[in-house]
Amino acid sequence: MFHKLVAPALIAALAATTPAAAQDAPDLDKVMATVGETEITLGHMLALRATLPQQYNQIPADVLFKGVLDQLVQQELLRQSHEGDLSATARLRLDNEERAVTASDVISTVTEAAVTPDALQDAYDSEYAESAEETEYRAAHILVETEEKAQSLVEEINGGANFAALAQEHSTGPSGPSGGELGWFGAGVMVPEFFEAVAALEVGEVSAPVQTQFGWHVIKLNETRVKARPTLDEVRDELADTLRRQALEAHIAQLETEAEVDRSGSDGMSPDLINRFDLLEN
Repeated sequence: MFHKLVAPALIAALAATTPAAAQDAPDLDKVMATVGETEITLGHMLALRATLPQQYNQIPADVLFKGVLDQLVQQELLRQSHEGDLSATARLRLDNEERAVTASDVISTVTEAAVTPDALQDAYDSEYAESAEETEYRAAHILVETEEKAQSLVEEINGGANFAALAQEHSTGPSGPSGGELGWFGAGVMVPEFFEAVAALEVGEVSAPVQTQFGWHVIKLNETRVKARPTLDEVRDELADTLRRQALEAHIAQLETEAEVDRSGSDGMSPDLINRFDLLEN
């Protein structure tokens, strides 16, 4: 039997599980099994399958098909064998499940309605179309503890010493073994003092000692390039996720404005209560 089902992440999962159009698709009401008079349909199977964790994608379809159907049959057998009323904890869990499933249905409607071609184009124009082109830098550095040590390395480099060899010998940073190479980076990646020093260099130039919170740096600028502005297709998924999130946040904010939400019952309650599972019935 499969492990206990894990609820999917709300927006991402709803976007990822949007069904693709298919010709001659089987009827979701097609009965796959019966347990007594209770029917288990293809729709029930797909609804369960959509909630399974991603690792289940690695299971062969024939194994997964049988496993999902077996789980639903077994759950129905157990449900029908239940005698008496549900426990208080079970009723609370059913309340939460109904709340979550209904909320997910609303989320799907709200978020998918927000992702239109016009909305995507407007989001792209706002984010990228008017943005300035960004310069990226490829640099190397030697990190040491004192300004005196850094200055002595600058003098050695100016005298013809090999920068990479000095980095391998003296740098205390993790890039030392690779000759101090830092790869490509743009604004916001490095600490401000380091980035400002890099941006002021000419290609091939070595800086004077630069101090940051990590120590003293000797920096060499190897190359620069202008980062190409992404196309709409390249950032379509990212923009769609943003539109979904913004639409959902706005929808919830509007609902809270219109509804009477009173959280005063939680005032004065100890936050530690959230971990008191012993208060629930077994």
